[in-house]
Amino acid sequence: MAEFAFVFPGQGSQSVGMLDAWGEHPAVRATLEEASAAAGLDVAALIHAGPKEALDLTVNTQMVMLVAGVANYRAWLAEGGAVPSAVAGHSLGEYAALVAAGALTLADAVPLVRFRAQAMQEAVPVGAGAMVAVLGLDGEVVRRCCEQAARDAGECVAAANFNDPKQTVIAGTKAAVELAAQALKAAGAKRTLPLPVSAPFHSALMQPAAERLKEKLATTPVATPTIAVVNNIDVAVETDPARIRDALYRQAFGPVRWVEVVQALRARGCAAVIECGPGKVLSGLVRRIDAEIASTTILDPQSLAAAKELVQ
Repeated sequence: MAEFAFVFPGQGSQSVGMLDAWGEHPAVRATLEEASAAAGLDVAALIHAGPKEALDLTVNTQMVMLVAGVANYRAWLAEGGAVPSAVAGHSLGEYAALVAAGALTLADAVPLVRFRAQAMQEAVPVGAGAMVAVLGLDGEVVRRCCEQAARDAGECVAAANFNDPKQTVIAGTKAAVELAAQALKAAGAKRTLPLPVSAPFHSALMQPAAERLKEKLATTPVATPTIAVVNNIDVAVETDPARIRDALYRQAFGPVRWVEVVQALRARGCAAVIECGPGKVLSGLVRRIDAEIASTTILDPQSLAAAKELVQ
């Protein structure tokens, strides 16, 4: 069997009914019941029926993406899928990766993620911040343009997500992001796309949220992972619970180094990467980062069966 990794997406892939294809699968149903008990609301109904406006609220989005990732992973194990040699998650997805690795329980992760989402939403007034996807430029060029724009504007803007070699997301105050976007177009960016998000995630503007999260993390049980978890902020595998908490704290206001995370998975011998639904964003990024890594996504029983064949 080939060495492989599981990866878990963050915000953006959610959709109403995104777990419906599993029907009454016992592992998925049990996950939804556990999450509902932890959240104090009917998570299954929220995912199944929405409405979309409710699902897209940050405080709900982060929770349902966590739950969907864990549900897909547990379905994989229930159907005889092998335990991966490593896991990772993009931004919020790191929490699902930690649940898969046994570092967090789902019962603890659900309220933690809801707290994180609320703190992030409250850190910056709606409309004061912005995020823009920059296509067609090297990440280092994007980083330097943001540094100059921040100096010129006297406000915050920085590279927030290094998604693939030619796709970087920037975040900061609305004015500074707009100034940086103009500079990036002049530097040769093919496109700059404003993202429909409610806060400038992974920027220094999230520092107040991170400080609140740090206090919450201090009271959240964290165990030593049973599977290697490659984190976003350092591209490191931590085993000490205190260091895991610190990485989650810093991730809230630091960049997601996804290109390096995928490279680290490859360096650990992972010849295949399986995205744990409910979308196909990360599997696409993996192919653009390293075309020699086989990648696929688990979305339903059929794709699960195909993923098992991929790693046999």
